Amino acid sequence: MTDLQRLKEKLISLRLKVMAQELDAILLDANKNNTDFLSILDRLVDLEAEHRWQNAIKLRFQQSKLNEKTTIDQFDFNHHKSRKDQKTQILNLFNLEFVREHKDVILIGNPGTGKTFLAKSIAYAACNANVKVLFTTAIDMINHLIAAEADHSLLKKLHYYQSPALLVCDELGYLSLGQQGSHLFFQVISARHQIKSTLLTTNLPFAEWGNVFDSTTVATAIADRLVHNSEVLIMGGTSYRRKQK
Repeated sequence: MTDLQRLKEKLISLRLKVMAQELDAILLDANKNNTDFLSILDRLVDLEAEHRWQNAIKLRFQQSKLNEKTTIDQFDFNHHKSRKDQKTQILNLFNLEFVREHKDVILIGNPGTGKTFLAKSIAYAACNANVKVLFTTAIDMINHLIAAEADHSLLKKLHYYQSPALLVCDELGYLSLGQQGSHLFFQVISARHQIKSTLLTTNLPFAEWGNVFDSTTVATAIADRLVHNSEVLIMGGTSYRRKQK
């Protein structure tokens, strides 16, 4: 076995697979261009790091439960005045400063006004920044938590929703969550408050959240935690989906 082969085996044993794979080509190129040792090593490390970064991003997307790769360049800011007026605020969300500062984002508006599209775009941007993201609808989250409570795995399932750096909870307001669901929703939001970021979309203004949750007391407690230290965007206009038909 040659010294080069031994080096490759050591790299593989250290889980530096890309460095091992690219070693021959890098050394050949270095020999042609009389490249110094430090530059060779730097290039090999860059290749390994880039490979790991891309794998991490791919894994973030898979774990996020997003069903599509949505990007902000597909968003029509000219569709409605509210989009134009809030364009800077919307675009600033994509620098993900709100995630680093553990702030929440609430998107309020009628169906078809772009809430879910923006939520998915921000979630996908976060995945590409190697942020742990989870996308869910409000009713799916509650159904899973109720099922977990029934089979005595609630703590594990609560952790699933409480742990991501960014939880995107879509479509709050279309269905009432009931007493059990309201209390479970409160547990998730309360645990994440000022520790993790939650992005919520809803078709209802805060004054009507009592129709979704079990009581105005629970609704107020949830709203207080979400609104504190958060950004609220009101999405106006008619349905963009109807316009496209």
